[in-house]
Amino acid sequence: MKKMSTMEIISLGLMLFSIFFGAGNLIFPPALGQAAGTNILPAIAGFLLTGVGLPLLGVLAIGISGGEYAKLIAKRVHPKFALMLLVILNLTVGPLFAVPRTGTVAFEVGIRSFISPDSAVVGQFIYTLLFFGATYLLALNPSKIADRLGKILTPILLLFLGILLAQVFYAPLGDLQMSLPNYQTTPFVQGFKEGYLTMDLLAFISIGAIVVNSIKEKNITNPVEITKLCTIAGLISAFLMSAIYISLAYLGATSVAAFGQAENGGVILTNVASVYFGQIGNIILAVIITFACLTTSCGLSSSCATFFSELSNGRLKYKPLLFVINLFSMVVGNFGLTKLITVSVPFLVTLYPVVIVLVLLSLLHRLFQGRKTVYQYSLFLTLLISIFGGLQAANIPLPAINQFLGDYIPLYQANLGWFVPAILGAVIGYVVSLVQSEENEPECEV
Repeated sequence: MKKMSTMEIISLGLMLFSIFFGAGNLIFPPALGQAAGTNILPAIAGFLLTGVGLPLLGVLAIGISGGEYAKLIAKRVHPKFALMLLVILNLTVGPLFAVPRTGTVAFEVGIRSFISPDSAVVGQFIYTLLFFGATYLLALNPSKIADRLGKILTPILLLFLGILLAQVFYAPLGDLQMSLPNYQTTPFVQGFKEGYLTMDLLAFISIGAIVVNSIKEKNITNPVEITKLCTIAGLISAFLMSAIYISLAYLGATSVAAFGQAENGGVILTNVASVYFGQIGNIILAVIITFACLTTSCGLSSSCATFFSELSNGRLKYKPLLFVINLFSMVVGNFGLTKLITVSVPFLVTLYPVVIVLVLLSLLHRLFQGRKTVYQYSLFLTLLISIFGGLQAANIPLPAINQFLGDYIPLYQANLGWFVPAILGAVIGYVVSLVQSEENEPECEV
């Protein structure tokens, strides 16, 4: 049986890490660290579960499926559900949130500190116009320039971060401060929800497929070996991402004494870099973050345009789609990083539980012999409760419903009310499958 060498496996893990590690994700751990303060350990544990652990499980699920996960969703749940989910996921990690965020992060971290507050609005418009214009031009042929930039800039970014974080641990800016109210009572749960903002789990289908295809290119087709290699690569990626996220959270937690609570993580990074390295540090950070975000936006917008072009069987052309995606992203990006994060939270609170349950059911597929009703009932109840959780996160007043659900569903007030209904739905679906006719018997596929 064909196997990969140790160096090839390490390279696979590093490739997975470089795909997951978007420059936009740098802003969330520092903000979490500032808010969590003395409760940083349980908070970062919750963050790592959703920001690192669940994407790892997603890649593992893709490995088990042999890279054909989209087809399996259609078979195990319903074709319309699969289509709807794929469309929503591509829009989320595309023009609705993730692509605009690359431009706003690049501006907040790299440019805002160099311009006056009075010029910020105009400066952001000009910057995002240039940023997404460059994204469009690069994404016209994404396999060349953007790929090369990514291979060069990721190591440079990691080197700069390594030096910065070493300084943070060697000479912290201050002691840990008291947690903000939400992190005083349920720090783990708050960190868990903050992990949604990375959006890494939402990209697991396309990222997992890249990993599986890379393995198959080595003439490895044995399902057990593919699953094993996906697991090892995922663990390498998870270790590196965890180390960076923990360090960035500590950076944020020790910065409160020096700067107070910042508006977002981008401001924190800029301020800390300025203290340790002065103006030259901010310039270096600006250049690295700008180009790193540019390669990320190029990859995401290209992937989104390709998906919708293929979905329309070529009726919608790649270039016009790419132009519309980047134009829309530029408009959304001008609302600002803080506003963009705020708007995305209710949407992610609704979507993330469905994806989490889908991944977990896929990994437990053999346990219930792949019965479709288990998927269907569990996902239905998950979606139903998560919709109300999303409305609650959006501060849309539904007092009677929220009071009822809060009284009878565990963890509902913490926006984790979907957990018990997901389990209940799986049990109900399993029982229903036992009493249905033989035509609805288990699929028995992996």
